[in-house]
Amino acid sequence: MSVTTDIVQSWRQPRQVIRRHLARGKSEPFAFSLLIAFLILAFIAQWPRLSRLATMTPEVPMVQGLVGSGLALLAAIPLLYGLAALGHLVARAMGGKGGFYGARLALFLALLGASPFVLLHGMVLGLLGTGLQATLVGSVAFAVFATLWLIMLSEAER
Repeated sequence: MSVTTDIVQSWRQPRQVIRRHLARGKSEPFAFSLLIAFLILAFIAQWPRLSRLATMTPEVPMVQGLVGSGLALLAAIPLLYGLAALGHLVARAMGGKGGFYGARLALFLALLGASPFVLLHGMVLGLLGTGLQATLVGSVAFAVFATLWLIMLSEAER
């Protein structure tokens, strides 16, 4: 199935999505490709905000912001792997029986499932700037991610 199908289906049936991918067997390149797909979408979500910033402060070129944003997202990869490991260890302490691979897959699928809200947050920041609207959309994006992650992690730890 395609990534877009997984995103839409993860909103309706997150347990089925993670079960289907766990049934495929372990594939680190596949799990990493899900993370990279999310990072690409998160990078694209930065463009409206960086464009607004470059327009308002012309002494800081947009290319400089894009490079910084891209490097920051790449630097987040080890942190996301660590977050997945921490999620697995917490789940195992609560009686989980899964593995580290399932925890990584759950985290990366949850990030990917929340990516439309990340893109919306980037658009709001680009059009309206920081403020109540951006905070609300960012809070919704985080709530969607956290909900998907908890559901998928609990299924992966069964």
